[in-house]
Parts: sequence; C-alpha cells; structure tokens
Amino acid sequence: MYQEEIVIYAKARCRRCRRARRILKRKGYAFEAVDVAGDEKLRARLAETTGKRKVPLIFLGGRLVGGLEDIEALERSGDLDRVVRGRV
Repeated sequence: MYQEEIVIYAKARCRRCRRARRILKRKGYAFEAVDVAGDEKLRARLAETTGKRKVPLIFLGGRLVGGLEDIEALERSGDLDRVVRGRV
C-alpha cells in the first residue's frame, strides 16, 4: 500500500509526541521519528521554517501537516488515511 513519507520531529519524553506517534503506529503507518531534544540548531531551523516552536511537528510528503491536534483532527474526520495515501 502506497503512503506518503511521514517524518515526525519530536522529543522522546514529550507526552504529546508519544500520543502523535501512537496514532501513527496504531494506523500502521511507517514513519521516521527525529528526536530534536538537545539539538538546538535543528529546533531553531524548524522554528524558522515552520513558524512553530512546539513539538511534535509532523510532515507528510515533505509538507507540514501540523502537530498533535492536527493529526487528531484528521483522524477524527476520517481524512488521515486519504492524506497519508496522497489522495488529498
């Protein structure tokens, strides 16, 4: 099954980040998790690029989808599968 590349920038000890990873795992999606804890340069670059400072930051197919609330909203609406499969 085709799916867009998913990258989640998160911290290992972040409750919100764990919830976002759990949603992706439960749906069976393959994703890359990048730990930003302790990497101030990466966090600064992400903040500059996205305008957001909080993690998690979730990218699908190279574009920012958002954070935990955005993934939860997509899941509730039933659109997460379509977005991940590139049908949006």
